[in-house]
Amino acid sequence: MALSTRQRRLPLPPSDPSPSSSSLSYSKVDKPGKSNSKEEDKGLGWFFPLFALGMLRYMSATSNIIHDCDEVFNYWEPLHYLLFKSGFQTWEYSSEFALRSYLYLAFHELVGRPASWLFGDEKVRVFYAVRLFLAVLSVITETVLVVALSRKYGKRLASYTLAMLCLTSGCFFASTSFLPSSFSMYAISLSSGLLLLEKPAMAVAVAAVGVILGWPFSILAFLPVTFYSLYRRFKQAFVAGAVTSVSLLALSLLFDCYYYGKWTSSVLNLMLYNVVGGGESHLYGIEGPFYYFRNGFNNFNFSFILALLFLVMIPILRRKFALDLLVVVSPVYIWLAFMSLQPHKEERFLYPIYPLICIAASAVIESFPDIFRDKYNPHDNSLMVMIAKIIRPVVLGLILCASHARTFSLIHGYSAPLEIYKLLEHHDDVGTGAVLCVGSEWHRFPSSFFVPDYVGEVRWIDDGFRGLLPFPFNSTLGGTAAAPPYFNNKNKASPEQYLKDIEACTLLVELHLRRPYPYRGSDLSTWEAIGALPYLDRELSPSLYRSFFIPYLWQHKNIFGMYKLLRRIPK
Repeated sequence: MALSTRQRRLPLPPSDPSPSSSSLSYSKVDKPGKSNSKEEDKGLGWFFPLFALGMLRYMSATSNIIHDCDEVFNYWEPLHYLLFKSGFQTWEYSSEFALRSYLYLAFHELVGRPASWLFGDEKVRVFYAVRLFLAVLSVITETVLVVALSRKYGKRLASYTLAMLCLTSGCFFASTSFLPSSFSMYAISLSSGLLLLEKPAMAVAVAAVGVILGWPFSILAFLPVTFYSLYRRFKQAFVAGAVTSVSLLALSLLFDCYYYGKWTSSVLNLMLYNVVGGGESHLYGIEGPFYYFRNGFNNFNFSFILALLFLVMIPILRRKFALDLLVVVSPVYIWLAFMSLQPHKEERFLYPIYPLICIAASAVIESFPDIFRDKYNPHDNSLMVMIAKIIRPVVLGLILCASHARTFSLIHGYSAPLEIYKLLEHHDDVGTGAVLCVGSEWHRFPSSFFVPDYVGEVRWIDDGFRGLLPFPFNSTLGGTAAAPPYFNNKNKASPEQYLKDIEACTLLVELHLRRPYPYRGSDLSTWEAIGALPYLDRELSPSLYRSFFIPYLWQHKNIFGMYKLLRRIPK
C-alpha cells in the first residue's frame, strides 16, 4: 500500500513500535513529524458533539413537520390508543394480519405513559415529549459515531461529519420521526461507532436491536458491519448477536401475543407478507429507478453527489483511511441499489443510511488535497494542493447553506397542518361531542394527540379517495385484538369509512388552493373560518423556489393556498 511505502521513506522515531496491520488506519499519530500528544490521541471530545447535536435535535423535535401519513396512522395513532384508549387503526394492526410490532410501540410508551400522567389532558405535550425522546436517542447514537470517527481518523473528518449530521435536511427531519426506519438509523449510527471504537460484539448486538426492534428489512444495511465484526471477534460477536436476537424475538412474540390476542410474530408476518407472500406494495404507488437519487439530492444536495463519488475515490482514500471506513459506508451503496430496484418507493425507506451519507461525503471533502498530492510526498504543498485545502471549507459551507435553505423552506411551507390543529384547543366553545370532519386532507392529519377531548370523534368525508382509510380502534370488537371485517390488504376502500351525513360535521379542516372547483368551506352561509394559515402550493410553485428558501424570492415566486379550520355556523 502507498502508506507502507511512505513509512519506509519516512521511518517512525525509534521510540515508536514498528508498524503493524492495525496501524494502516489514519490518525494524527500516523503522520510523520507530528507529536504524539494526549490531546491528539483523544481527538474530538464528547461535550461539543453532544452540545451541537443536542441543540439541533431539540430544534427538530419542536419544529419538524410530519412527512408521511404512515408515521401518523401506523405509529402515533396506535400509541395514542395505548395511552388514551382512542385512535385510528390501520389494516396492518388487525389481528388477522398483525404486521406491526407492539414491542416497538411499547418502547416509546416508556416515555409516553409518564408524560400522559404528567400533562393529563394536554396531549400535544405528550406528543412533543415522545419527540424529545427520539431526539435524545439520535443525539446519543450520533455522538458515539462522531467521537469514534475522531479517534480513528482525526478531528477534521469528525467535524465535517458532525456539521452535516446537524444541518443536512435529511438528518434534521429523519432524526425525530416516529418511524422504525429512523430507529434503524439510530442503530446504524451506534453500531458503526462501536465498530470504529473496537467493540465488535456490542456493534453486532446493536445491529440486532435495529433490525428486530426497528425495521426488519434494514438487515441488509447492517450486514457489512455485522460480517466485519464477526471477522474481527467471531465468538464474542456471534454470542452477543445471538443472545440479543433471541431475547428480542421472544419479547416481541410475547408482546404481540398479548396485544393481538393470539400467538403471532409481527416480525415474521411482515417478512412473509413482503417477501414470501409477495406483498403488493405497488398498490400504494410506483416510482422510477432514479427516485432515490432525486430525493437524495433534495435532502443532502451536493453532499449526496460527493457520497456517491466515494467509490470512485477509493484508490486515493485508501492511502488515508483503513478498511473500517469502507465497511461503515458500504451500506449506502448496497441499500441504495437494492431499494432502487423496488417498485414502491418512499423517502423514509432511505433513513437508515442517512448518517453514512454524511460520513462518505465528509471523507471525500477531507481528501480533496490528496487528489493533487504526490502519494510519495506527504508534505507536498504545491499550488493545487493549497487550493484544494481552501476549497474544503468552501464546499462544506455551500452544502450547509443549501441544506438550511431546504429545511427552512419545508418547515415554513408545510407546517400549517400541525399548527392549524393546535388551534382546536382554543375553540372548545363549540361544545362537547363535536364532530371534526376531514376530506382530502386525511393524509395530513397530524394524529389524535392534536385533537382535544371535547371533540367526540374525527370522521373522514368522501372527497374522491378510493383507497382503504384507517378506522378507529374498536373496543367492542376487541381493541388491539380485533380483526374488523372492513379491513383488507388490497387497499380497497370500505363503504363504512366515510361519514354519510355531512350535516353532522361541527368542525371542518380543508386546504383551499387556487383551483377551479368549489370547496365546502367556501359556503360562507354554512361555515366560518376560525383559523387559516398559508400552505405552499407544490404544483403551481417553481421547483427551485419551493425546494430551497431564497430570501425575498421564496415569498414572491411561490404560490400559497390557505389551510383552514372551519366551524359550522349555528342556525
